[in-house]
Amino acid sequence: MEGRISTLTLLSLVLSGVGAIDVNIPDEIYEFARGDNITLPCNFKPKTPSKDIVVIITWSGDADRIESDETQILTYYSFNKRTDIKSKYEGRVSLDVDVATGKADLKLYSIRLLDNKEYKCLAQIPGDDEGKSADTAVLVVLVAPSTPICKIEGKAQYGQNINLTCLSAEGSPAPAYSWKSEDVRKHPRMPAPRTTDKGGILSLYNISKETSGYYTCTSKNKIRSATCNITLTVMPPSMNIGSTAGIIGGVAALLVVIIVAICCCCCIKKRKKKEEEYAMGLREDEYNDKQPVKNGESRIADGQEDDRGHDSSVRGPVEGSDRYEERSERNYDDRRSDYDDRRSDYTDRRSDYDDRRSDYTDRRSDYDDRRSDYNDRREKYNDRNERYDDDDRRDDRRDDRRDDPRDRRNDDDDHYDEPYEDRDLDRPPVPANKPPKDYRD
Repeated sequence: MEGRISTLTLLSLVLSGVGAIDVNIPDEIYEFARGDNITLPCNFKPKTPSKDIVVIITWSGDADRIESDETQILTYYSFNKRTDIKSKYEGRVSLDVDVATGKADLKLYSIRLLDNKEYKCLAQIPGDDEGKSADTAVLVVLVAPSTPICKIEGKAQYGQNINLTCLSAEGSPAPAYSWKSEDVRKHPRMPAPRTTDKGGILSLYNISKETSGYYTCTSKNKIRSATCNITLTVMPPSMNIGSTAGIIGGVAALLVVIIVAICCCCCIKKRKKKEEEYAMGLREDEYNDKQPVKNGESRIADGQEDDRGHDSSVRGPVEGSDRYEERSERNYDDRRSDYDDRRSDYTDRRSDYDDRRSDYTDRRSDYDDRRSDYNDRREKYNDRNERYDDDDRRDDRRDDRRDDPRDRRNDDDDHYDEPYEDRDLDRPPVPANKPPKDYRD
């Protein structure tokens, strides 16, 4: 009896499912590479299949799985075969629908990373609201991870805690991060016991000199992987770059000051030595005239008696005076020789200067001689010009006399007009009985 009742219950459930709508998307997750053209399939079965059935199909997508008007992609109405597409999906989506076979596939073109969503297919048939009217699926747009960026957070000094971060700007599915470490000799090494690696953040605690080395981060997902490298140099707290530069600059400045001081001291010593040598040279005559009193000699003049009544001229030198006198004379001779050398050097330079001056004087004299010769030639040339001028004047006078005979005749007539007494005082008188000359004969 009980078995008959259970069979009847199961039969009633099956019959109720047969008379209701059923919407189905074959897979729960679809994965495609970015930039592909894809199709999300959706099938529906009405309670009473018919090619004239009225159905409204809606596709929506939302990453937060919250249905709203803003997440709708398109809506299809079978009674007028019209498809309404949201403005932000215009040109990127279309619907492949066949009411008779129950097909309502969504087509997406050139998918992007923003298309990572959960999509929902909904079929509404008037009078058929029982059963499964919607189904969902997740679209995963595969994007290779971009080259990650590695950074150091914190101060790389002894005893500090720092973080090495690694992050790719994009990647779908979300990439997984892993770190590898090498020492300064590029030998692989195991991380310290307290080191943690989570979400691309490598945490290092109580770092020391041994922590220095090369670190490599790898960002990887289903498509491919990318890496970045970072070099970690752990230094003592007081040996950072700024302080090191300051120390180096201070040491360099101190060296410069020491060198300048040494140079100044050397110059001062040289100047003092020259002054002493110059003064010694000036007082040479004094040293020749006034010899110092040597050890053991008496300051009493020769021929005088001291207080004890002894004659100073017969008094002998004290013991040790010969050696002092010899040393003093040797020192004086050395200084004298040095002075003579310097004086000879000065004389040589003076002679060289006199030679150059004499050479200049000779060249000057040669120049003056050439200038005097030139003046003489110029005077001769002027004399010749004057003679040429005199000859020209004589020629002019000669030409004047040659060209003006009338003037000369006039001059003779004038001469004849002069008084007789003035013309010929020495001529004898003409006799009175001489007949006059007949000009007609």
